[in-house]
Amino acid sequence: MGYYELGIWCILLGIIITIAAQIGVSVSTKKYKAIKNVKGLTGFDVARKILDSNGLNDVHVVEIGGILSDHYDPSRKVVRLSHDIFHGDSVASIAVASHECGHALQDKDNYSFMRFRSFLVPFVNFSSKFGYFAILIGLIFGFTDLAWIGIALEFVILLFQLITLPVEFNASKRAGVEIKKYNLVSKEEAKGAKNVLTAAAFTYVASVATNLLQILRLVLIVAGNDRD
Repeated sequence: MGYYELGIWCILLGIIITIAAQIGVSVSTKKYKAIKNVKGLTGFDVARKILDSNGLNDVHVVEIGGILSDHYDPSRKVVRLSHDIFHGDSVASIAVASHECGHALQDKDNYSFMRFRSFLVPFVNFSSKFGYFAILIGLIFGFTDLAWIGIALEFVILLFQLITLPVEFNASKRAGVEIKKYNLVSKEEAKGAKNVLTAAAFTYVASVATNLLQILRLVLIVAGNDRD
């Protein structure tokens, strides 16, 4: 099998992994969004409870647009929840809101992986802008060394994604602890919340796998071009 065929297989595997991850998180989230928690707590209620109980009264919880756009902003100390999560009283709302609060707790504890990820952000931004550009110019004009530099920049992005994995898994672990500590859900609902968080975590794993395959494809292209 030649470089071209291997490159095609990398593309196909990347597409399959990405689609599988998206389907998994969509199905799980949709399922548990339809299940109301017995206490009638909204995502906002849960976030506020966890934050206040951990002395993070200064961290705001605000509503934002979009779907699955929930995140914690460490620079502004804000937990941002999408409309369905902010107002929703489903098991999924509790899971997502508590996960984002997990990031706030990481910030409070100066979690090392989170700090390292923040340190990498400017390098990732640079790599995102110039990595593919360097590869493209290198391939078009035969500047192989420039193409390899572009691939090296893509590895910076991969490193960022790898560091993101422990950050996300740890946030979910913290979320589970907080949910149990404050008895926010029943035992049955706790299982559902865990399923939502597991499905969401798989998207990050899939992102790493997909990007790794994409880099392998680029390496095969540049190597094949260099051989020719």
